[in-house]
Amino acid sequence: MKKTYLVTGGAGFIGSNFIHYMLKKYDDISIVNLDKLTYAGNLENLKEVEDDPRYSFVQADIRDKEAVTKVFKENQIDYVVNFAAESHVDRSISNPEIFVETNVLGTVNLLNCAKNAWLIGDDQYREGVKYLQVSTDEVYGALGKEGFFMETTPLCPHSPYSSSKASADLFVKAYFDTYHFPMNITRCSNNYGPYQFPEKLIPLIMNNTMGHKELPVYGDGMQVRDWLYVEDHCKAIDMVIRGGVLGEVYNIGGHNERPNIFIVKTIIGYIKEHVDDTVSEDLIRHVTDRKGHDRRYGIDPTKIKNALGWYPETTFEVGIKKTLQWYLDHEDWMKNVTSGDYQNYYKRMYANR
Repeated sequence: MKKTYLVTGGAGFIGSNFIHYMLKKYDDISIVNLDKLTYAGNLENLKEVEDDPRYSFVQADIRDKEAVTKVFKENQIDYVVNFAAESHVDRSISNPEIFVETNVLGTVNLLNCAKNAWLIGDDQYREGVKYLQVSTDEVYGALGKEGFFMETTPLCPHSPYSSSKASADLFVKAYFDTYHFPMNITRCSNNYGPYQFPEKLIPLIMNNTMGHKELPVYGDGMQVRDWLYVEDHCKAIDMVIRGGVLGEVYNIGGHNERPNIFIVKTIIGYIKEHVDDTVSEDLIRHVTDRKGHDRRYGIDPTKIKNALGWYPETTFEVGIKKTLQWYLDHEDWMKNVTSGDYQNYYKRMYANR
């Protein structure tokens, strides 16, 4: 039977990649993309599919009960995939309130709207429905030099961002425990790939390198992250939606741990070799470390591998080249995103519909 997905935050980095992935893979689905279009929401990411009859867009905030309820009433939603979130740690340090409002209150509103739409009896739900909360490995806190995060690792967030995501996760789990609400939670490591907003490390460093601007590196740059190519993440989410056991959490990691300074130097090297041989590591500037900066993240994805057969197909060496080349091939996209002109264009366009 045809399935209808409500994808929240679908104009963002991972959400837009997920929509592309799903529409390429399946003919018998429809996707409703609900996005507020904040600074990081970019409908230009979805220009290729905006006329696809299987795809539709609704500009709304996940905190807006009336708007979200309307989407459920007008569409027989089978799956909710919640990507919508404030996600930049530095912004959460300077303005934690918006992270609570969007990531916690927005998630609770989505849960309530889905519960009300799907409930057919006392803790009985329409067959085949599921809510998937897209979370992050940052809810676990930090690791030492050894060991990995597992689904059983206690939550120990260290930033307002990760605290808001951990809070949202706990609400999703509480809805399963209290109301038998059909859900899964996925927790991923650092994503990279096309369409990532240039406040994040890889597009930021690439954009600055191309412009011969300083490359800010926190502290000594030896903070270690597990890098996951975004298409591999999309594949994992699809598999959890289709085959994940209700109530379970699945960690999604890339087995690609690299220090931040290594990422920066890799980008410089790629630009130097393929675009501009005058750039150098002299652009690197070590700056005061971020408050509460976690030293290392690493995910053990054994559970999802054994249960669903997922594994990260893209090595970092392959994925980083694909990513950097994508940005080089889409310089207009980068210019539009950094200028902000696209936001005003799309807001005017959808306001007149």
